[in-house]
Amino acid sequence: IKILTLSGQEIIILKRPLRCNSCFFPCCLQKIEVQAPPGVPIGYVSQTWHPCFPKFSVQNENRKEVLKVIGPIMVCNCSTNIDFEVKSLDKGTVVGKISKQWAGFIKELFTNSDNFGIQFPLDLDVKMKAVMLGACFLIDFMFFENAGLQRPKIRIW
Repeated sequence: IKILTLSGQEIIILKRPLRCNSCFFPCCLQKIEVQAPPGVPIGYVSQTWHPCFPKFSVQNENRKEVLKVIGPIMVCNCSTNIDFEVKSLDKGTVVGKISKQWAGFIKELFTNSDNFGIQFPLDLDVKMKAVMLGACFLIDFMFFENAGLQRPKIRIW
C-alpha cells in the first residue's frame, strides 16, 4: 500500500508478505513492514500467536517491541464498534486503541467501505504513529475484508 501526499509524492509504503490467514498455521503469522520514506524501514507490526485473542507486536526499525495491540476474543461486527486496545509493554496500561467504527446495518451489509479510528499518546514518536497506521491496515485486512475483488475504501481520521 502506498500512502501519498496531495501532490502525489509517496511518503509511506506498507509491505505485507503473502501469508496464510488461519489460526491453524502459527508458523505463518501475519506481519507488515512500514517504510518512510520508501525504502527505509521505520517499524513493523507482527501478529503474535494466541489461541483466543488477536495479538500484535508493534516494533521500531530495530525490531524492538514498543507497544502491543490486543483485540477482543470475538471479532464480530454486530451493531457496535470493535476496539483493539493499544497497550504498553507490561500490558497493564491501555495507551490507545484502533477501532472499527459501526457504520449502520445498510452500509455494513451493502458496501465495502470501512471507518477506523486510531488513538495513541500525543508524545508517541512520529515514526511509531506511522507504524500504528500500518497496524490499522493489517487489522482491516485480517478481520474485516471479504474475499471479493473490490479494493477497500478506508477513511481514517
